Amino acid sequence: MEGSLLTPQSSYDPQVCIGHRIINETIQLKLKECLTHIRTQLDNVVDFWLKHSHDTVHGGFFTCLGKDGHVYDEMKYVWLQGRQVWMYCRLYRTMGRFCKPEILEAAKTGGEFLRKNARVLGSSNPWKCAFCLTRDGRAVKVQRSIFSECFYIMAMDELSRVTDDKDLQLEAEQMMEQIIYWVRVDSSGLGRPSLPGDVPTNSMAVPMMLLCLVQQLTEGREEAVTQKYKELGNWCVEQILQHIQRGGTAILENVSVNGEELPGCQGRLQNPGHALEAGWFLLQYSAMWGDDNLQKTAINKFVELPYQNGWDKKHGGLFYFLDVDHHCPTQLEWNMKLWWPHCEALIAFLMAYSQTKKPELLERFYQIYEYTFKHFPDNDSGEWYGYLTQEGKVALDFKGGPFKGMYEVHSSGFYKLRDRVAEIHILKPQNRNKCIE
Repeated sequence: MEGSLLTPQSSYDPQVCIGHRIINETIQLKLKECLTHIRTQLDNVVDFWLKHSHDTVHGGFFTCLGKDGHVYDEMKYVWLQGRQVWMYCRLYRTMGRFCKPEILEAAKTGGEFLRKNARVLGSSNPWKCAFCLTRDGRAVKVQRSIFSECFYIMAMDELSRVTDDKDLQLEAEQMMEQIIYWVRVDSSGLGRPSLPGDVPTNSMAVPMMLLCLVQQLTEGREEAVTQKYKELGNWCVEQILQHIQRGGTAILENVSVNGEELPGCQGRLQNPGHALEAGWFLLQYSAMWGDDNLQKTAINKFVELPYQNGWDKKHGGLFYFLDVDHHCPTQLEWNMKLWWPHCEALIAFLMAYSQTKKPELLERFYQIYEYTFKHFPDNDSGEWYGYLTQEGKVALDFKGGPFKGMYEVHSSGFYKLRDRVAEIHILKPQNRNKCIE
């Protein structure tokens, strides 16, 4: 696929048009092949979790699943409970072949388990959710962060859409108000003590997650809901853009609340997967509001740059963590290849291509696609491995754990990739309208 053939022409040339049409047909064929494979993988993943994860005694889902799907730990993690409810609801609501009673019922029982058990009884704040629960729903651990609550919101909002239960939507919005208060007004309710040496930090995960929630809560809702969260969405974008550092040459995971680089390992940390995830969040937001400048920044700084810095040129795949000054990162898993950054990269590059039709973005997508589908799927026992060595060998062979579940991220990724592949209209810059019809 030669780049020169994809360069817009200033005048009509029948031979060039024929060439464009041939290239267009080739790209369409390859994308259809990708779509077919993604569809098969999505079916495989959903079947695995339907078969192995449901707790028919206490409700909710087992997420610690071994290579063959056996339950090796009965602890239930609220992040993953919420994500699986969201995933079942989204599949049921938007993809015809998953519009099945058993999937809706699984989503509803998972939601009931969350509503009954996720919020910590006796807590000083009735909205604080546990991180980890026993099988029967008793709180084991609470994190001093907002993320259990974030995935609770996603679950409740999406469940409200498939059940038409307005109380669930209201509960999601009430929880959102509490999170906004913790993040923007007073974080003491999260339980973190104020220590004299602790420097306030803008961690990119927080505005990213809030922006994701803004998009979740406003999708398809009335205009009043969209306007309600517009200021918050803009604030999230501003906070994310502060992570563009070193004169635009790096995305740093943590910066000061004033958008300045922090000292030490914390300040030098890069997470290519997070940056790519932020990239497609920003692309969605730019499309929502027609912001061309934000689109360009998202692609240049949060899609292309993390790929350039994070791709392992020797073994392929994306590093998990990097140090911007090329010191060895202190995270022990820094050079491993994890499943979720590659799914984020696939979504980001395909979304960027769908909005711009720049061929180099599609070429990057194919490169990441080849690595991802060669290394992560387990074609024998089903589902995906999540943790590979730098060389691409399986390091941990379980299929689910405290942080890897049905949603995070490949099921969500396959769902979004399916959307992107299906919606792309190849090679339609305005000065080619005569050639492609």
